[in-house]
Order: sequence, then C-alpha cells, then structure tokens
Amino acid sequence: MSRRIVQRRSKIHGNGVFAACNLAAGVSLIEYRGKRLTHAQANRAYGGDVDSGHTFLFTLNEKYLIDGNVDGNVARWINHSCAPNCQAWVVENAEGDPRRDRVMIESKRAIRKGEELTYDYGITLEERQTPELKKIWACRCGAPRCTGTLLKPKRSKQA
Repeated sequence: MSRRIVQRRSKIHGNGVFAACNLAAGVSLIEYRGKRLTHAQANRAYGGDVDSGHTFLFTLNEKYLIDGNVDGNVARWINHSCAPNCQAWVVENAEGDPRRDRVMIESKRAIRKGEELTYDYGITLEERQTPELKKIWACRCGAPRCTGTLLKPKRSKQA
C-alpha cells in the first residue's frame, strides 16, 4: 500500500481509507484490485443479491467486473460520498483486451492529511428502486447535499 494512504475505521461506514499526507488534485492514488469475473459469473457467485446493501464489485466494462472481495486491496475500503474528493477511472488495456482493463482511483481536488478518501459509487440496479431498496442502499456520507442513497436514478429510455 502507498504511504500516501492508510486504512482505518470510518465514520461513514466500517473501514475507510484516509490521506496519510496532503494530496494534490489529480494524483493517481491506487488501483482497485481483485479477481476478474464476467457479469454472469458474478451473478452466479453472488446470486444477484441486491438486498445486502454491500458490495465489492466494480464494473470494469460490458463483459467484466472486479471482485474486490477476492484478491482485493485496500481500495475496496474507499467509501461512497455524494460530494467525493476522488474519482474512479477505467483505464482500457492498450491491446484492447477487456479482461485487462484497470480501475484507478485519483484525487479530484486537494485532500488534507487525515481526510477520508471517497468517490461516487454510481450504483444502478435493474430492479425498481423501492423505498426498501433505497433504505438498504442508504448513504451515510453526511454531505450537505447527500441524496440519502448510493443508488443512481435509472436512466430514462429515449423514444
């Protein structure tokens, strides 16, 4: 793990990742690592369970995702925020192999030493977003304009 970030308990949720020093904007901090799975493999492994409100699955592209729960690193502990100080980027493999695409976490703005790192998970579900699902996927970021949920509105279908 980089000496620029450390893992410890979070006020947002469970574990978190924090700046161990002042960080400038635009700094690549860590790669989100884990086992590569197809979406079908992930559905079989996790049963398409949307009722847990907890996941280490990160969509890589249309074919693959990263399971941070298997062979993952500290990046899996970066919590969601509605006002994030980091962003996640998918870096496509230069040879065009979608299985070798990567996810990098980068600072969006200057981050002070001791500040928790966060990014917007951007979770979209196929299921109807019921009040129960929104409660299960509740956001605890505490941002002034917190949406109250990690779930993004479904995109409306254009006619």
